[in-house]
Amino acid sequence: MALLSRALRVATTCPRKRPAQGLGLQSRASVAGPTAEKNVPYQRTLKEEAQGPAAAARGPSQPLPSTAEVVVIGGGSLGCQTLYHLAKLGVRGAVLLERERLTSGTTWHTAGLLWQLRPSDVEVELLARTRRVVSQELEEETGLHTGWIQNGGLFIASNRQRMDEYKRLMSLGKVYGVEAHVLSPAETKVLYPLMNVDDLYGTLYVPQDGTMDPAGTCTALVRAATARGAQVIENCPVTGIRVRTDDFGVRRVAAVETQHGSIQTPCVVNCAGVWASAVGRMAGVKVPLVAMHHAYVVTERIEGIQNMPNVRDHDASVYLRLQGDALSVGGYEHNPVFWEEVSDKFAFGLFDLDWDVFSQHIEGAINRVPVLERTGIKSTVCGPESFTPDHKPLMGEAPELRGFFLGCGFNSAGMMLGGGCGQELAHWVIHGRPEKDMYGYDIRRFHHSLADHGRWIRERSHESYAKNYSVVFPHDEPLAGRNMRTDALHQELLQQGCVFQERLGWERPGWFSPQGAAPVLDYDYYGAYGHQAHQDCAYTRLLGDEYTFDFPPHHHVIQKECVTCRGAAAVFNMSYFGKFYLLGLDASKAADWLFSADVNRPPGSTVYTCMLNQRGGTESDLTVSRLAPGPEASPLAPAFEGDGYYLAVGGAAAQHNWSHITTVLQDQKFRCQLIDNSEDLGMISIQGPASRAILQEVLDVDLSDSAFPFSTHQLVKAAGHLVRAMRLSFVGELGWELHIPRASCVPVYRAVMTAGSKHGLVNAGYRAIDSLSIEKGYRHWHADLRPDDSPLEAGLAFTCKLKSGVPFLGREALEEQRQVGLPRRLVCLTVEEKVPMFGLEAIWRNGQVVGHVRRADFGFTVDKTIAYGYIRDPSGQPVSLDFVKSGHYALERMGVTYTAQVHLKSPFDPDNKRVKGIY
Repeated sequence: MALLSRALRVATTCPRKRPAQGLGLQSRASVAGPTAEKNVPYQRTLKEEAQGPAAAARGPSQPLPSTAEVVVIGGGSLGCQTLYHLAKLGVRGAVLLERERLTSGTTWHTAGLLWQLRPSDVEVELLARTRRVVSQELEEETGLHTGWIQNGGLFIASNRQRMDEYKRLMSLGKVYGVEAHVLSPAETKVLYPLMNVDDLYGTLYVPQDGTMDPAGTCTALVRAATARGAQVIENCPVTGIRVRTDDFGVRRVAAVETQHGSIQTPCVVNCAGVWASAVGRMAGVKVPLVAMHHAYVVTERIEGIQNMPNVRDHDASVYLRLQGDALSVGGYEHNPVFWEEVSDKFAFGLFDLDWDVFSQHIEGAINRVPVLERTGIKSTVCGPESFTPDHKPLMGEAPELRGFFLGCGFNSAGMMLGGGCGQELAHWVIHGRPEKDMYGYDIRRFHHSLADHGRWIRERSHESYAKNYSVVFPHDEPLAGRNMRTDALHQELLQQGCVFQERLGWERPGWFSPQGAAPVLDYDYYGAYGHQAHQDCAYTRLLGDEYTFDFPPHHHVIQKECVTCRGAAAVFNMSYFGKFYLLGLDASKAADWLFSADVNRPPGSTVYTCMLNQRGGTESDLTVSRLAPGPEASPLAPAFEGDGYYLAVGGAAAQHNWSHITTVLQDQKFRCQLIDNSEDLGMISIQGPASRAILQEVLDVDLSDSAFPFSTHQLVKAAGHLVRAMRLSFVGELGWELHIPRASCVPVYRAVMTAGSKHGLVNAGYRAIDSLSIEKGYRHWHADLRPDDSPLEAGLAFTCKLKSGVPFLGREALEEQRQVGLPRRLVCLTVEEKVPMFGLEAIWRNGQVVGHVRRADFGFTVDKTIAYGYIRDPSGQPVSLDFVKSGHYALERMGVTYTAQVHLKSPFDPDNKRVKGIY
């Protein structure tokens, strides 16, 4: 067998075996079955001895039922986990269809690692669920050993920033009871004697991490599911999804078609992994993922490696998985091989390993465990995996087809996330939503214009793969797939030094650099595939300055934007907001049901409200403006009779809002239109004590308190252009939003800037909004406020019309919560030390961890770090205001605690005087 060191020398000295762009390496000839030598690192797989045409001719493993409550397509980790949890939640008529054998495709060759700590509170909970299912519950239910091995996990830090990231994970782990220890290089050497620690900064050791066996896990899952009435049918490829259109024009799943018959069903779950896009096309559903080769090698026996923990050396982009008395070595490279034409015949096959690609991992592996230089390679494992544009799975009901759910795109982490995600997906199917906040995984997060945009998906998926082991910095931005959606002011602001952020494909202002224009260039694939890497790119250089857990070098620039807004005025371009019209015969009924606040007020009113789900969780916060009916359409309002509403929603969640509203309208059979004008309207917000004086020169209306009260809107002329002006604020200042037809954005903006020049008006971006809004205690959806947070817990009871008798979605859940008491509350905490915090810090109360920070920022006006997070009573009792007020608090940042003060009101202008224009 070849040595790892020899493989490295060969790869670096031999000519490349594929073209420079090198996408689409040919797989082995035996793509329908395994290679002669067993290459996967497990005792067994769930394939039969017979291979080839005979296996296909055998037909389904059992007869197809004529009907099913749910059909799961795909027998890998996610398919089996979803089936198990569906059965466990009481669905007896669930069927799993697998085109070949269970675990074929991608699951059978997975490395099976489980790391409990990730830079996401949601993922830590999902991983904990997987660990419980695999290490405990399945064996108790079935008597079968899943193959779980708890040998621990070791995260390697070669520099201070990486160690800081691990300390952040350790602090978050304390909230969820995950044991973790920071080790010195010497302590690491004692734990792992074969490791080279000379270049280490330190390590993070998680003793209860481990590995899973895909065959053992899936066997136990299927045993438990079938015992509860589920069916598993192998050797049964799906050939089509039959769709019906109901009386309201809504497309719904009707049946699943196979070569051996059809199954009538109202619900399909697409867990087909790499093949999920093909299954989606059968139903007219967009599935934004790409297939890539993903590889590892298995070494010969290594003396002394037994019982060692698994290792993740992120800086070397390599992992070392314990394999009995050997190691599996793999990682994430900058030039992965795309699988261009996904074969529907591929089952237990593998690709030839491209050593040109894989060799970049070998040097790091040998450096970390030097004995590998003298260790032979027993086998290579190179199989297909699916990857998504943001390195997050694709889950939930597809917006194009009711009853069609996704559970795919797991970025080689399907085994690791399977237990948690399978449970949430099953709950989603049965109850219409998951139990936890799964917005980051919800397929509805992608704007419809991007969900099937080939270049965007390919670029973003590549970058996500290549950066999988990069430090996760709080203010990082993608370089791939940029400039997809730009508003009318993009070029204008770019020339003024705007440093853009990307959200949902939109380019939105982050902050304004005094160094001049910093355009985002076309994606260079980090120099891979023959692309020329950009040299001295201004945007990349500024972004690199953000790669810190300290205050960035331009901290003072954002401070100036904030201070100027408080002292004079700032203009914010918020054009990327979602802008919808809700119109129709039942618009008023729909508004009553959709919105937690009373929005049925006279035309000209604007109301801040939430939209809830059935469990009382917050699906959105937004403003709803009542419109006056009119027979003629204009760029600012369609023609309509009866009731109409104009909705302004956060741009990053616009597609989620659209899908949620559409689903509710369909479920309730409201006769309404929902019209999306997001691309056609711009939006700027002018905020600060000088905003009235500035806008009075631009607008043709009286802006006094009596003529233009807070929370109202009017159609006005701005520099001769018709706009919708709203007196609102998201930063806690006197101010107005101007909603402007796209063609008028530039002249109106220029008129505002000209008028503001003598009042000190400046441009400001979303980084300033983050700081200003947290000072004021304004909530950010999906940070302070998520689908599993109720408005009562978040301190937004004022947005709920509970004193009225009007029913609304989620009302019963809120009433029950109010009656029994709040299980947690969102609290504001400030720290005197000027220390940066970003979220995920642990919250301590009287020496006990009671929660973690959801969002944190520095408040320049109060000159303090401000944090918001939910706290619980460790005794399990409801969290009262007395409980909040009586505690002594501290925030843990990277293992260091800082004394904190709790606030029941916002730390800045708690009496809301400035919003009223009182200075």
